[in-house]
This record gives sequence, C-alpha cells and structure tokens, in this order.
Amino acid sequence: MADAQPTTAFDWLGGEGRVRELVDRFYDLMELEPGYARLRAAHVDSLDTARDKLFWFLCGWLGGPDHYISRFGHPRLRARHLPFRIGIAERDEWVACMGQAMQEIGVDPALRERLAESFAGTADWMRNVGG
Repeated sequence: MADAQPTTAFDWLGGEGRVRELVDRFYDLMELEPGYARLRAAHVDSLDTARDKLFWFLCGWLGGPDHYISRFGHPRLRARHLPFRIGIAERDEWVACMGQAMQEIGVDPALRERLAESFAGTADWMRNVGG
C-alpha cells in the first residue's frame, strides 16, 4: 500500500506545508521577476493577504481542508476578480508564474502537468477583457 497513488492532488503535492511553499514561491516570483510586473501591479502594496487567501483557496481546491470556504463562503472566483483587468497577458503571466513556482519547488512532473492544465483553464475562464 505504500506505493498507492494519493487520492487527492492535495495529498499528492504533500499537504498544507507544500501548498504554502508553492504559494509563497508564486508570490516571491511575482515580486522578483520583471516578467511578472503586470501581475504584481494588479495587487496592493503588501501581498500578505493575497498569499493567505490563495493558500486557503488552493488547500480546498486541491482536495484538502476548505479553509477559504470556512472563512469567506463560496469562492465565487470570477465575481471576486471582476474589479481587476484580466486579459490574455494577465492570464498568461499568472499561468507562467505558477508554472515556474511549481517547477522550482519540485512538484512531481505528472502532477505539475495536471495542475498546469487546470490552472490554465481556470485562468482563461477568469478573463474579463478581450485581448
């Protein structure tokens, strides 16, 4: 049984500690890499609240504890992001930044591929402006 595949992406990733590591690397890259400047500019000065909210959301989205829902209710992702301009460039920066974060923290390649596909679909669905 030790070789059994984890039942959730949350478990496969490695639980809360690894989700936090992923989120922290994502936001660190957003602050450090010039290629993510547009993405960084969409956030307020401090990324602390965004870090926590993404961590809480991803825990549940990946099949772990529903920290976000217990604090805020249904995520309503698209509605909550409508105040922000999200076009193709913003979508692509978000997906690239998350992809780089997953690679840098060493997410299993098979899981990284699955998550990248899901993140890309969700990011595209979040677009609220053309082009």
